[in-house]
Amino acid sequence: MARDPVLTFTEKGIYCPAGDFYIDPWRPVDRALITHGHADHARGGMGRYLATHAALPVMRHRLGDITAEGIAFEEVRRIGGADVSFHPAGHVPGSAQIRVAVGGEVWVVSGDYKVIDDGFSEPFSPVRCHHFITESTFGLPVFRWAPQDVVAAEINGWWSACAAAGKTAFLGAYALGKAQRLLSMLDPDIGPILTHGAVEATNAVLRDQGMTLPDTTHATAEIDPKAYSGAIVISPPSALGSKWARRFGPQETAFASGWMALRGVRRRRAGDRGFVISDHADWLGLLTAINETEAENIYLTHGYTDIFTRYLNDSGWRAQVVPTEFEGESLESGDGE
Repeated sequence: MARDPVLTFTEKGIYCPAGDFYIDPWRPVDRALITHGHADHARGGMGRYLATHAALPVMRHRLGDITAEGIAFEEVRRIGGADVSFHPAGHVPGSAQIRVAVGGEVWVVSGDYKVIDDGFSEPFSPVRCHHFITESTFGLPVFRWAPQDVVAAEINGWWSACAAAGKTAFLGAYALGKAQRLLSMLDPDIGPILTHGAVEATNAVLRDQGMTLPDTTHATAEIDPKAYSGAIVISPPSALGSKWARRFGPQETAFASGWMALRGVRRRRAGDRGFVISDHADWLGLLTAINETEAENIYLTHGYTDIFTRYLNDSGWRAQVVPTEFEGESLESGDGE
C-alpha cells in the first residue's frame, strides 16, 4: 500500500500527514511550524506555534498572546511519525529552513533565505534532502547582488552628501530584518540615526535578545527635526513621503530592495535613489542553495516560478510550481518582509 507523501500542498498550507502539522500555513490550523516572523509566513489564528527561540520574540510582538514553543537550531524533535529540525536560513534573525524526515525520506521547506552572510542573521546552512521547497523571488539572471561592503559605501556616501546639502536622508526598508541589516551598515559618524516607530519597536525586541545595533532615536511626532541636522531616517517604504516624513523639511528618499536592480522599477518609484540589497537569494544564490541540497525534486513557491522552473528542468532537476500565498519582497509593505 502506498504511503502518504511526507509533505502535501493544501488550501491551508504545506501539510505533513505523519506529524499532523503545517509549515507556514496561511489559514488557521491547530499546529503550525513557522520558518520566520514575517507576516506572510507567521500569521495569526493558529492553535499552537513552533519556531526557533530567536524568531519567537518578534512573532509574539507581532501576533500578541499566542501559544508558542521555541526550538534550537539543529535540535531534532519527534512530532507524531516525523522527525523535525530547524536550520539557519540567513534571511533575518531567527529564520529557519525546516527539515522533515519520515521513513528515510527527507524534505526541506526553506521559507525565505539568502546564502551570503550579512553579519547579522544566522548564516545560511545547506541541508541535504530528497525534496527541496524553495522561493524564487529573484529567480532571473539579472538579479545578482553586489558585495555588502560595496552597497554600504554607496549608502553612506549618499547619506553624507545629503547631510552636506542640509537634507535629511530617508531610507525605506522593511521593519524586520532589512532595517536592522542596514543599521549595522551605517557609519554613525556621519550624523544621527532616526527610526520610524515600526522599525524602533522591532529594534527593541532584537536588542532585548542581545543583538547589537547602533544607537537610534525614535522619530516620534514630538521630536524637533531641527535638532537632528544631517540625520538619516530608516522607515518602512509605506511611510516615505507621508505627512510624518514631510515634517523633516528638505530631504531625499531612497529605497533599499533587490527590485532596484530593475531600471523600470527605479523609474516608477518616487525616490531619489535606489540601493540594490535584499534579504532574499539572488539568481546565483538560489542555484547555490539548490545544488548544495543535492535534491532531485524542487518545488517553487513564489517569485519568478515559471521561468525558474523551466530553467531547472532544462538543467536536469525535476522542478514544479506549487500554489502558496507567500509574497516575497515588495516595495509597498509596512513591515511584511
